[in-house]
Order: sequence, then structure tokens, then C-alpha cells
Amino acid sequence: MGRRTDVNQATLGRAITFEGAGLHTGVDVRMRIRPAEADRGIIFVRTDLAESPEIPVRLDYLIGTERETTLGRGEVTVHTVEHILSALGGLGIDNAIIDINGPEVPILDGSAAPFVEEIRKVGIKSLKSPRRIFRVREPVWLEDNDKQIIILPSTDFRVSYTIHYPESGIHSQFYSLSVTAESFEKELAGARTFCTKDEVEELRGAGLIKGGSLENAIVFDEKGVLPQCRLRYPDEPVRHKILDLIGDLMFLGCQVKGHVIVIRGGHALNVRMARKLDELKQKTVAHYHRSLSVTNEQLDIEAIKRILPHRYPFLLVDRILSIEPGKKIVGLKNVTGNEHFFQGHFPQYPIMPGVLLIEAMAQVGGVMLLSGSNMPGRLVFFMGLDNVKFRKPVVPGDQVIFEVEAVKIRSRTGLMRGEAYVEGTLVAEADLKFSIPEEG
Repeated sequence: MGRRTDVNQATLGRAITFEGAGLHTGVDVRMRIRPAEADRGIIFVRTDLAESPEIPVRLDYLIGTERETTLGRGEVTVHTVEHILSALGGLGIDNAIIDINGPEVPILDGSAAPFVEEIRKVGIKSLKSPRRIFRVREPVWLEDNDKQIIILPSTDFRVSYTIHYPESGIHSQFYSLSVTAESFEKELAGARTFCTKDEVEELRGAGLIKGGSLENAIVFDEKGVLPQCRLRYPDEPVRHKILDLIGDLMFLGCQVKGHVIVIRGGHALNVRMARKLDELKQKTVAHYHRSLSVTNEQLDIEAIKRILPHRYPFLLVDRILSIEPGKKIVGLKNVTGNEHFFQGHFPQYPIMPGVLLIEAMAQVGGVMLLSGSNMPGRLVFFMGLDNVKFRKPVVPGDQVIFEVEAVKIRSRTGLMRGEAYVEGTLVAEADLKFSIPEEG
């Protein structure tokens, strides 16, 4: 999921290793987590099998949600992946290779804390590619009898979770928090898996929890937690449910910005929501991918500075994604919480000023006009704006894609049409009239 405030992707500082038994299979395994380059995502590698088959953490390969989350590719599987995925997502790690020589991730102490502890020791490395973010802009919900999951628009990733076990000592619990790397480590990572005493016999009868013990799980009877178990948090079960949710949402391959509200959820409902969000994500990025088909030429910030005279804090273009000089261009701006204009617009509800959104659009158009010419570094003056519309607010964490197309170009004047998108949704548009003055 990615919970760091850094706008770029991240990986581990160096490799870390774990050994232990799987919760359900009881098989002893060795698992090594290695750094990976940007845009690789999270990939499991079964090193004990011929040709070391890889299974990417994608919804295409999610095959099981009964009591745990299972990855599978053909006959190759990896069970109980949710805790390590939650640790990676909770700390904002987007890319890692997980080598494992068995069928199930080691349960360790039943929480994500051992993974978090080792990751903290080796550090987290920021990468150059921007983090993928999916911002929920309209309510999304699912229900299954008395189970419900709803996601509302929010500027952060927040989870509010309710569980209800009326026949056991767990009873009803509620917990809500904004998930950041710090809050995940402090409030969620240590929450262990749990079950009722009746479920223990049922699971053992089904040939499961062969690696389970009171050292890696907390057990409740009708009176409450068993005396042999000591709770780390007074509401540890509901916190563990949030931990599982974060792990399951990692199958989206991006960070979610939204308020997730869950009532009596579980792995199956988590994954159904992940699939629904993925459908929405595919629809919203369709326009973006169509735009990138113009050409493969890209310009980084240094190349842009050789073309435009603008400098900080008024250079509002981070990268050019595609360009046909003098005809069409696609550029992007990563909007972060550190932008200078958010200090006053507005501190309690930061929104990118509309005039700066149009200015960024104009700068992208300026790159189109000046690139491939003998005029790099020249000024482009805008003479007028028509048909300006602001359709959605742009907030910290958004990545704005600008598409600008030449409508009418004369020797030193002309008209361009610009549109701005966030995750495929049109947020602003305008017709821009410009003039390039004589030098001197």
C-alpha cells in the first residue's frame, strides 16, 4: 500500500532473512526479502522448486481467502502472505523480492512486528519513480449478509473497523486510525492472529494450524482471553483485523487514499473490495494510457529547465511523458504536502490553487512550443484564457497529468487546448492564447 509521505516508491535498504514454521502447514521455511528496483512490485520466488517460479503480488494470482490469503500460479502456491504484505505496505515499501523455500510464510509470533523490526534495522530506500496512488473519489461499498465494507473519499488512508463475536469473550470491538508508517508500527504491527477455543479443535480437525501455538496466537473462550495469553493491546483482535486488511489491499499494487469502514469483515470481503477498486482503477487510467501512445520521448526535470526559464518555486512541471513538438504534449506534476502554496491555501484543507493548475498547464504547453526549436529558454506570454473550468479539487498526494494540444499556431502567436487529469478524472480544462515575443 505505501504509507510513507515520500511521493516516490521505496524498497528495503538491504536483504533480511527469517526462519520458522508456517501457521497451517507447520513446514519449516527460510524466507529472504531482497531490495528490488522501481516498478517491480512485490514478487514471491519459490526457491525450492525447479526454475524458481515467481508469483507477483497481483489480484490475478490471488487464489484463496479461507482463514488466510494464498497466492498461486499454476500448481505453485504460497500461503499466509498477509502479515508480511501488511508489514511492507504499512511501512510504505512498494518493491521487494521474497525468496521462500517452502509453501507458507513463517508465522513467527503471529503478528507483523518481527518483519517491521528487521526492516527498520536495514532501513528503507527511496527510489526515483513516483509512487502509484489510487484516490477514492466517490463512495464504494460491498456487503455480504451482516458483513460490510465501505470506502469514502479521504485525503489520507484511514481505517475504522468493528468486530462482533457475541458468543465468545472477544465481544464487540472498534478501532479507528489514520495509517502511517509510524502509526502502523506503534498501533498495529504487534497485533497477533486470534481465534476462539472452539475454533482450535475445528481447525485441527481440518488439518490446519499445524504450526500454531500460544506463542503465535491468542485464544479466547466464552469468558475472555485464556490465562496463558497476555494481550499486547486491550483490543488486539480488531487491530489484527486492520493489519490483515492492509496486507490484502497490497494486491492492488498501489497506495489507497480513502477512509475504509469495515463491519465484521475478513479476507474474503477484503479481496472482493480490492477487486472492485481494481476495476475502478482500470477505468480511470484508461485515458492516461491512451495519452502515452503519442511517442516514447520523455523529458526529466533537468531537460525541462533547459527549455523553460522558470525556476523554483514557480516551475510547476516535473516530467514530460510524451511529446510531438509543436503539436501535442503530455506532462505531469506530483503535488506534495510540501508545496509552498499550501501554507496559506488552505492550512486545514490544502487545495492547489486553480490559477497555479492553469499555470502548470501553460508551462507544459510552453515546453511543446519551445522544444525542437531554436528558442529554448525563451518566454511564452499568455494573452488570454477561455472556457476555463475547474471540475475537481487537486490535493496533496495527487499526480496531475496535463494534456496540451496545439489548435492554431502562427509564427509567434496561437491557441492551445489544455486538460488536466488525476487518475483519469478531468479536474481542469482551458483554452490558452499565447505569444512568443521577439528576443532582445
